[in-house]
Amino acid sequence: MLADEETPLLVQDSDEDHGVSSRTARTPLPWRQFSILLLLQLVEPLTSQVIAPFLPQLVREIGITHGDESQVGYYVGLMHSLFFITEACTIFHWSRLSDRIGRKPVLLTGLFGLSISMYSFGLSKTFWGVVLSRCLNGALNGNIGIMKTMIGELTDSTNIALAFSFMPSTWFLGATAGPLIGGLLERPTEKFPGIFGDSTFFNEYPYFLPCSVPATIAVIWWFIAFFFLKETTKPQASPMEYFFGCRRNSNTPEHSSPAVENGALTHTREKPVPFRELLVTPVLVAAGSYASFALIDMAFRTVVPVYLSTPITVGGLGLDPSAIGIILAGSGMGNGVCQLFLLARLHGWFGAKNLCLATALSYLPVIALLPITNWVTQAHGLNGLVWLLLGIQMLLYIFANFSFSVIFIYINASAPNRASVGATNGIAQMLVSLMRAIAPAAVNSAFSLSIQKHVMGGYFAYWLMVGMVGITLIMVCSLPRKPGHV
Repeated sequence: MLADEETPLLVQDSDEDHGVSSRTARTPLPWRQFSILLLLQLVEPLTSQVIAPFLPQLVREIGITHGDESQVGYYVGLMHSLFFITEACTIFHWSRLSDRIGRKPVLLTGLFGLSISMYSFGLSKTFWGVVLSRCLNGALNGNIGIMKTMIGELTDSTNIALAFSFMPSTWFLGATAGPLIGGLLERPTEKFPGIFGDSTFFNEYPYFLPCSVPATIAVIWWFIAFFFLKETTKPQASPMEYFFGCRRNSNTPEHSSPAVENGALTHTREKPVPFRELLVTPVLVAAGSYASFALIDMAFRTVVPVYLSTPITVGGLGLDPSAIGIILAGSGMGNGVCQLFLLARLHGWFGAKNLCLATALSYLPVIALLPITNWVTQAHGLNGLVWLLLGIQMLLYIFANFSFSVIFIYINASAPNRASVGATNGIAQMLVSLMRAIAPAAVNSAFSLSIQKHVMGGYFAYWLMVGMVGITLIMVCSLPRKPGHV
């Protein structure tokens, strides 16, 4: 059964079973196509997180800081921000382009861009080489918004919550593997002398091996998508027709939106709403809440590797890249497992809005444990209590990340109709990319200022993140009690 243009995309009365109405039978997920999209989703966290364990060391080695430890945070934040700045500038255009030429060509372009940019990053030995690689990575990557749109098009109101409960688990699986790959495979000639000890190439390019792993996976995934992924919308023109001026149906505002009926994908015709009609309260509140969660999440995610690698005497824990990779991987693994097995129960216990509020509040102790753990380390060294505090911090952070599963549902439910899900996700992802560009530069610069000038007692970065939590709480309080309600 299809919703009309005014019907919210998510049922209103939810129970424990992933938000599905107890009075409505859930449509089975189209697992073959859905599993391919989940597989493709692994690529982005792999490429973004693989550099996290060794990025502080890479910044030191390319010489841009001239040995000034307080400058490392600035440039680590810049490297993370560049990806999201370029992504914010292009992702809405990729989403709109997918409405014209189809989702699949845009996905394939994104996979190609991620692969080339990661190979380039591994071969970069200068500051500008690293900068250009990260910019290329972000500019060519419109995949995350497209995949959310395709999932929205493959599902209906009875199974969309179930589908989105798998997305964070898949993302965190990639976020688990990425730091492990980056932390364990960087400088292979030193870590694996029996295999790579005589390799001039890997001695010259010590970070190419970890970068090449996700790059090669992206190439393999490209072929899987090319041969097996089906289009979920009816394109108005082929890529060749669109880019070379021979557009068909260019004046037709209609949009083909699929529905799953008895396991088969069928198409109906709906009209996408004008852009100005997307800028309505439900869309802006849902997208703004998503962006505020992304702001604090990205701030914490990018400051942690710098914090863990910073010497104990100036506010960090002084860990090496391998230990940092294991910690980040453990967090990612815990996130994936908990999202898959606990989301439905937590959603049933708390409800959508209350779960978002609880997860936002949990960031406060997560932030507080950063200086507390350093105090304990300075007093007693890296003892068992320090590792216990790190474990508690990561558990709280895992709980905080349940927010994204619920926000994804809010965003799709806020779309005026199914033909507008792509544009709605494009707006949301553009805002999120902008926040993810701001957060690393802001928080890592604040961290460096805390070390260099002892701003706010050396805790400027932590107070800044507390302010981000405050913004998130304001946005979450504006959400409707249930997705789809105004």
